[in-house]
Amino acid sequence: MVSGNHETERNASATMIVGEKGRIGAIVDVSSRIGKEEILAMHMAIEDFNSLSNQNFSLVIRDTRNDPNLAALAAKDLISVQRVQALIGPQTWEMASVVAEVGSENQIPVLALANEIPKWATDRSKFLVQASPSQLNQMRAIAGIVSSGDWHLVNVIYEDSDFSTTGVFLYLVHALKDVGAEVSQFVGLSQFHSDLFSKDLEKLRRGSSRIFVVHMSFKLALRLFEIANEMGMMGKDYVWITTDSFTSLAHSFNVSINSLLQGVVGVKSYISERNPPYREFYLRFCQRFRLEHFDEHNNEPGIFAVQAYDAATTAALAMSEIQEKGNDLLDKIKLTDFQGLGGKIQFKDRKLAPADTFQIINVIGRSYRDLGFWSDKFGFSQDLRQNSSSSLLMKKLDNVFWPGGSLKTPRGWVVPTESAPLRIGVPTNSMFKQYVRVEEDPTGNNLTFNGLAIDLFKEILDYLPFAPHVFCPFNDTYNDLVKEIYLKKFDAAIGDIAITAERVEYAEFTHPYSEAGLVMIVPTRKDTSNKALLFTKPFTVTLWILIAVVTAYNGFVVWFIERNHCPEHQGSMFDQAGAMLCSSFTTLFSLHEGNRLHSNLSRMAMVAWLFTALVITQTYTANLASMLTVQKFEASISNIETLHKINASVGNGRGTFVKTYLEEALDFPAENIKSYTTPNDLVDALRNKEIAAAFLEVPFAKLFLARFCNEFMISGPTYVVGGFGFAFPRGYPLLRDVDKALLKVSESGKYKKLEESMIASEKCEDRDVKVESSSLSPNSFVLLFVLSGGVSTIALTLYTISAYKSYLQQNAIWGLMLAVIKRWRNHNRGFSGRVSDLPQTEPKNFPKAVDLQIQV
Repeated sequence: MVSGNHETERNASATMIVGEKGRIGAIVDVSSRIGKEEILAMHMAIEDFNSLSNQNFSLVIRDTRNDPNLAALAAKDLISVQRVQALIGPQTWEMASVVAEVGSENQIPVLALANEIPKWATDRSKFLVQASPSQLNQMRAIAGIVSSGDWHLVNVIYEDSDFSTTGVFLYLVHALKDVGAEVSQFVGLSQFHSDLFSKDLEKLRRGSSRIFVVHMSFKLALRLFEIANEMGMMGKDYVWITTDSFTSLAHSFNVSINSLLQGVVGVKSYISERNPPYREFYLRFCQRFRLEHFDEHNNEPGIFAVQAYDAATTAALAMSEIQEKGNDLLDKIKLTDFQGLGGKIQFKDRKLAPADTFQIINVIGRSYRDLGFWSDKFGFSQDLRQNSSSSLLMKKLDNVFWPGGSLKTPRGWVVPTESAPLRIGVPTNSMFKQYVRVEEDPTGNNLTFNGLAIDLFKEILDYLPFAPHVFCPFNDTYNDLVKEIYLKKFDAAIGDIAITAERVEYAEFTHPYSEAGLVMIVPTRKDTSNKALLFTKPFTVTLWILIAVVTAYNGFVVWFIERNHCPEHQGSMFDQAGAMLCSSFTTLFSLHEGNRLHSNLSRMAMVAWLFTALVITQTYTANLASMLTVQKFEASISNIETLHKINASVGNGRGTFVKTYLEEALDFPAENIKSYTTPNDLVDALRNKEIAAAFLEVPFAKLFLARFCNEFMISGPTYVVGGFGFAFPRGYPLLRDVDKALLKVSESGKYKKLEESMIASEKCEDRDVKVESSSLSPNSFVLLFVLSGGVSTIALTLYTISAYKSYLQQNAIWGLMLAVIKRWRNHNRGFSGRVSDLPQTEPKNFPKAVDLQIQV
């Protein structure tokens, strides 16, 4: 029963509830879409329960007109006049709090449908029950969206009349902090001062952040978007994220509302449409809602209808048990345990379990798109199946159409139009002016800031909302410069500022933009090491062995082919081996060896080897000459142990952390450490032997050695220390963006070009051209060795085949001669009997004659 006149409602109620067993009161905003859905859903719940349980419960409804005072009056009327046993609603915490007070005074349970109820409220109102799941987890989903866009500053716009937002925003702040983001501004707007929306939005537009999270009721949020659209804040580069209190009504938006919200991303309560009871409820609800509210754009139920249905069922179920057993109604409600349309209905500390799954939607065109889901267990995913792919970022979801229709993720920030310029401290006493140089112009009125650090900072400004800003000179130590940030005299500090543990206590640093490390610079001296084996250096040991093996092999092939033609190749095995090796190695130094050869096969092998030997000898001569002409230097001091032994003094740059490091880490006495202001002072001290070594950071050492390349060199290990970085206040929200910008500058090659240009400007006046000479390996001659060895092998093979054929031919001739002799002897025996009677014996000297004939 819905009416604004309480007296009329009493009469009507009395007429309708004849024979009923219990009455349930509901307090809703009848004119709102939420109220319309809740009224129909609660009526359906009571009807369904009565039909299934044979009960006769009734529902009495009162209209709040979105006024907390009317809500309190309605609660008193329902309790005292209508005699309801339980109250359901209202939707907002502001009205739920006053209704809860009335219910507690009369010991009537109040099933509030407000999303967030503070813990202190349930402790104070013993009859207050939160019948809708907490939506706090949606703040983690919003933080996930922010992290997916790699945004770090967020503006939050909320309805300042809702006092429950305090706990909500605390949860949001922690969720954003977990993903490296923070809230730039909280802006509270009131429904009673909507004319001030433009002024508040203008302040936000002048800031740098373009990420807006809207946590407001439907009507107020809609007014906000109307004004934002008029101000041009719903276009390109803007990001609008809405919470469940607004987004869960997305199904009811008409075309005109959707046209205002193009590109908005929203977090929406999840309803499992696979649940059979919900599907049946959905169909019946759509039919009845269409008949009762033909003026509405959409007939589908939302999360508010589902929660109202489950709340009415909870109250009816508890009341039915009370009438049967006579127990206290609140206790029965707290023991409720059944599967509702929206999930498990079971209370703990008079609250339902928090919602842990949400839909992510994107308003585009005439309606909205379901991008996917966010769940506390899986993060973002396309669906909620166990084996579905998920991620902590939105990359697993469909593409988002951002405001302005762009698929490209907005940058999320702009250069602020009206803000105080940032004061950036710049050291004026840098030892190496190539990094930071602060100079006055000829008139003495203006300062100019140059150097690698300044140029690098200007490069990263292209990626940062970091303007306007002013450079402020600082003429003191680097430690004091960093402390100025802690004292809030500077907003940042740039330059050749080394990252140290002491400085990190006062400020946060970017990732090092330079090479990290500390090295020792010492004078050089000529290398006086033993050069007795220098002649072996042009070739590696492996190459020497390979040359010997190939040479011996080629000598063997030539000897084997020529052994029957040269007297010097005859004799004992020892003599023949000596002749073979001598012939092999003299080939390396004589190109006339081929004139004394008799076989074409040996000449072929010799030509290939002579060509290889020519290339090898010429290469050896060139490489050896190169090694002899390169001047070698060595460090005058090899390690710091030598410095400690001789109690030598060492130098460093004035105002840096190096002096402290030398004392505490490397154990140098303070009186042995001297500080210098310029590189020339340091060089003079090294030349005059005022100090034995200097300690410089690696970037400075590169510059130093580029200028004094022949006199000094790095000796000993590189000591691990922090490189150069830019300093910002602790907790600075854009520090991650600065780091990202530094990476982009480095990956694009811009920083490398800046550094190379700086070092190239330092010319070494007497710089010698040092040719890097190194020993040659077999890889340098592999084709020559294959050619020579292959030709020799072919020659040896052909010769072997020829010799074998000759051997077979000689055996055939000898067999023919034996056959002729035998035939002749048999012929003589047949014609001379006298001779045949004589004993037939072979001459004893016949084999010798045969041997002689064969040798000839």
